[in-house]
Amino acid sequence: MASIEKTNSGRWQAGESGNPKGRKRGSGKVSQLRENIAQHLPEIINQLVIKAKSGDAQSAKLLLERVLSPVKSVEQPVEINLPIDADLSTQGQFVIQAIAKGILTPHQGSALINSIGTLLKIIELDELEKRLSALEEANALKN
Repeated sequence: MASIEKTNSGRWQAGESGNPKGRKRGSGKVSQLRENIAQHLPEIINQLVIKAKSGDAQSAKLLLERVLSPVKSVEQPVEINLPIDADLSTQGQFVIQAIAKGILTPHQGSALINSIGTLLKIIELDELEKRLSALEEANALKN
């Protein structure tokens, strides 16, 4: 009988088992149950369809959940012209008014407000970097 050896990492080599005389795949209780159900599957589905057609909501729900993918809402793109020359708070107010008027969905408006907030942080970092550079230059000139 050929000896089975582990690899250096302590794992069995690909395709080899640590228990070659162990239980075979598909011989467990769950596999047997699945095989039994599979034999009766067409009859089970037919009964569900009959019950669903007669008004059984649970049967209809079970069938529809398994057959149809869930419906997801999709937002249509909307073109909105923010005032470019205005400050960011004015642009934010413009977005809020667009939500109130129904031009934008709350989700779209929230995404735009978050984008404006992110832009504000970027602008603040740019200004901070410019100020720091100016201070460093002024300090270098003093020395």
